[in-house]
Amino acid sequence: MRILGIDPGYGITGFGVVEAQRGSCRLLRCGAITTPAGMDFSARLEIIYEDMRQLLETVKPDAVAIEELFFGQNVTTGIGVAQSRGVILLAIRQAGLPVSAYKPMQVKQAVVGYGNATKHQVQEMTKRILHLDALPKPDDAADAIAIALCHARSSTSLLSQHSKT
Repeated sequence: MRILGIDPGYGITGFGVVEAQRGSCRLLRCGAITTPAGMDFSARLEIIYEDMRQLLETVKPDAVAIEELFFGQNVTTGIGVAQSRGVILLAIRQAGLPVSAYKPMQVKQAVVGYGNATKHQVQEMTKRILHLDALPKPDDAADAIAIALCHARSSTSLLSQHSKT
């Protein structure tokens, strides 16, 4: 199964493509969609949408996993990220792909085994699981890879397979 993981943002949207087969995973590609800070916000959303459509066409994932929004201290930033996430979800929907959303704590639990793991612990474990020589860059891409790994582990669990019957 080819899984596209997405860490949504409006300045940087990270992505990671993972191939999951029989309990093992390998990284196929990762990177980021970026938009200029001074640009009109609606133009930034258009770039994200068009780049996401192109990415979906290029990597042809079987499934997409995206991070759920977490509103911390800065609600204004959260609103912008929510709008970015909306155009990303639209592109996924138009591509006819299944999408699953995961909370940050679920990603940490799936990758590290501990829901309160640090960002560094998640990145290190991602590096180990995928047998990488270095941490993927930028951090947003590394986060997206972890989201894809979370989906790989969730979608292949016995509990998940049981609930589909």
